[in-house]
Amino acid sequence: MWAAAPTLAPVSHLQTMIRSEIAIDARSYYLAQDQDIRQLRARIEEAVQAGGRFVDFTEVGNRQVSVLMTAATRVVISLETVQFDARDTGDLGAPYGGMYDL
Repeated sequence: MWAAAPTLAPVSHLQTMIRSEIAIDARSYYLAQDQDIRQLRARIEEAVQAGGRFVDFTEVGNRQVSVLMTAATRVVISLETVQFDARDTGDLGAPYGGMYDL
C-alpha cells in the first residue's frame, strides 16, 4: 500500500543580502553591508600604485580592519547571497560576534 505524500509547509519568504568576501593573502574577511566594493577596489588599486599604503575597511561584526596593500599583496573579492542579518550594519560603535556574543 502506498503512503500519501507528505505535505510540505509553505516556503517562508526569507530576506537575503549580498555578502562580500575579501581574501587578502592567507586571510579572509566578510565585509560589513555598508562597504562599497567599487570604492574599496579603487582604494586598493591606489595603494598599490603608490607603492604601498594601509587600506581600511569594516568587516562583519562591525570591526575595523587595516591592511597594508603592496604590489605583492594578493586580493580576491567574491560575492554571494546569504540570509539577511540585521546586526550587519557596519556601525563600529556596535560590534558583535566573538566568544561573548551568543
